[in-house]
Amino acid sequence: ALCQCTDSNDPITRPRAVENVVLEMQDPKSGVKSQTQRLVITSIPHAITGEDIVAWLVNRFKIDATEARAMGTMMVTFGYIYPLQDHKRLILKPDTSLYRFQTPYFWPAQQWPVEDTDYAIYLAKRNIRKKGMLELYEQEQYNSLYKWMNHKWDFIVMQAKEQYRAGKERKKPDRVVFDCQERAYWVVHRPPPGTVSAMDYGHDRMVDPNMEEKKTSDYYRRTVVFTQQCIMRPRVKSSVSIGAIVKYTTTYKEHDPFLHACLPSNPWLTDDVTYWTLNMPNVETPTKMRVECWTFSFGELLMNPRGRANFRLFLKKEFSGENLAFWEACEDLKWGAAETMKEKAQQIYKTFLARGAPRWINIDGKTMDITVKGLAHPHRYVLDAAQTHIYMLMKKDSYGRYLKSPVFKEIQRKAIAPEPHRFTETQLEQNAKRRRPSLSPIILRQQEEEQKAKLAASGPVDITQVMSKLERKQKA
Repeated sequence: ALCQCTDSNDPITRPRAVENVVLEMQDPKSGVKSQTQRLVITSIPHAITGEDIVAWLVNRFKIDATEARAMGTMMVTFGYIYPLQDHKRLILKPDTSLYRFQTPYFWPAQQWPVEDTDYAIYLAKRNIRKKGMLELYEQEQYNSLYKWMNHKWDFIVMQAKEQYRAGKERKKPDRVVFDCQERAYWVVHRPPPGTVSAMDYGHDRMVDPNMEEKKTSDYYRRTVVFTQQCIMRPRVKSSVSIGAIVKYTTTYKEHDPFLHACLPSNPWLTDDVTYWTLNMPNVETPTKMRVECWTFSFGELLMNPRGRANFRLFLKKEFSGENLAFWEACEDLKWGAAETMKEKAQQIYKTFLARGAPRWINIDGKTMDITVKGLAHPHRYVLDAAQTHIYMLMKKDSYGRYLKSPVFKEIQRKAIAPEPHRFTETQLEQNAKRRRPSLSPIILRQQEEEQKAKLAASGPVDITQVMSKLERKQKA
């Protein structure tokens, strides 16, 4: 077992052996002795000391203290054990330093994708807690993510505030443990500059880390193919790139208010809000430009609330509305509150995936196995495989028929083409006098979240019913 856990040539392809040792260490009778320990003035339950870990490894594997310390350091480096005091250095100190066992949800073998959005939420939460006093490298990462994710930073800050508020409601020992646990996870997966990441092991990411694969000719062939793909990936012909840019610009230039005149007028110049009114998310009669945009791609149709509502009407007539409802439910799970994540995942499974589900959807067996296995440890992206399968099904099958259907042709016929406004100088002055400040998008989003929470608290409802109620309220 020791050789399997400390193989220097292949340190990560056998995490199951390490996990077995960690599970044995947590055994109440024969494992490492844990007890409530005081950290400054806070009592931390189930804490263990570094010297107890080293002593247990020495006794269990009949090795010397140096080798036991190296083995314990490896467990800390990969995140199976996390420190409660020195968070910056992932090493095992053979003294009275306090440690705890990491929850199995964060073990490397789970292979959860480490998303930048989650890391941004974590940094935003630390920034709130520390009142802007982050570590230097964390501040740099925070600024970099802010520039990259500026389009959804309001959502990130809102999630961080919600998690911070929920954390303050916990008891202090639980709060300290959770903070240490979360920080250790991100130190493992987003290490400070100048340190070696234990999760960075090259092409072995393409291989199941729990599989003991023999290095045959096929193994080396796949390694060569993967390396060649990595070398070739960044190289794109300039003619192909320029052609793609020209095609995109030609398609969208009339829909870009910076490249084409707004109809009926630019509200920023004329103080007339007709343009915004005609392009509200759930307006009854959309404009022709808006309907035309739905034909560019299936993604454009789903991103537009009014287009999605029209597509939903088409699917209901074809008795396949459960596909879009499932996709919307997955989006709500992905972007919803963290505290309701597990309940939402189970509700989606019971509504769409379980045998005899009221709105059962048809997915292949392999995707179903991946989804069911992931639901044992629900997270935001547990349904991504099933959601992608349904998305591609609607894109390849339903979307083409929708564009040829009477439903689309009818809304295309009813769509309006506003005439351009021709304001005089006097009318522009009057418009400026009638100018009133509008509500901040942040406030509007908070009101929408509060409305969702009220609807959810009233009882278990279908997600499509919740969205339809919100859409009717926005129309009003």
